[in-house]
Amino acid sequence: MGDAWGFLLLLAACTPTSDTARPVDPCDHDGALAGCLEPTQTPEHYASMSSMYFDTMDYSVELEAWPPYSERVARWEWPPWLKLTAYTKENIEATDTLLTLYPSIVPERTCQAFDTQPFGRCYVVFYYDAHKGQGCPIYEEFSFNDAGEITWIEAWSDVDGLRPTSDDDPWGEQGDIGRLATRIPGLGNPEGLIDLESSWMQDAAQADADVADFVYRASDWQATWLEEYANAPDDYWDVGCGW
Repeated sequence: MGDAWGFLLLLAACTPTSDTARPVDPCDHDGALAGCLEPTQTPEHYASMSSMYFDTMDYSVELEAWPPYSERVARWEWPPWLKLTAYTKENIEATDTLLTLYPSIVPERTCQAFDTQPFGRCYVVFYYDAHKGQGCPIYEEFSFNDAGEITWIEAWSDVDGLRPTSDDDPWGEQGDIGRLATRIPGLGNPEGLIDLESSWMQDAAQADADVADFVYRASDWQATWLEEYANAPDDYWDVGCGW
């Protein structure tokens, strides 16, 4: 009888309970993806804060406040632009201030809010003094956390062959446009905080070359940005702006 009870106790110890057998909710996790978040602010908030971002680059606008950035906000600009061009709130604000040395205005803006991440998306045209007022069209998207702060900024040239969208799907709603925002772990937790050293970020980097590229650059974004700038072709402005 003793052997029988011992076997039953061992069997009970080795049998997973309902809690341990239950699959982990991928959205109830610090490494959740951006698609796990739902809007917590009004559509006007997402559209207006996305547009406000361009105020920081428009010298004709008297900037009264910075957009609401998360502490670990990142800005990713697809080639021919220079990929990771800033990481963290402090650096986003610092680099946008430096843009006053390369003055521009952004008078043409169409920003809309969406029910799925990225919650803010814009078509804009920059006009740079250094390029004699030629227009540079850009498509840009903004992800937000539950507090309504911008956590991720992603930009493409709005030029044939470079824009990620199509005439049939101008806002990237119908399918995968290759956005990195929905592949970066951490952007889907309530704070939208990235953790470069986390196991979930390292796992994602092993599975996705673009995520790995982001992690590499974010570990020293200034050095990698300078390297990207030094290696950029002389005509990358012409290519990116369609001139």
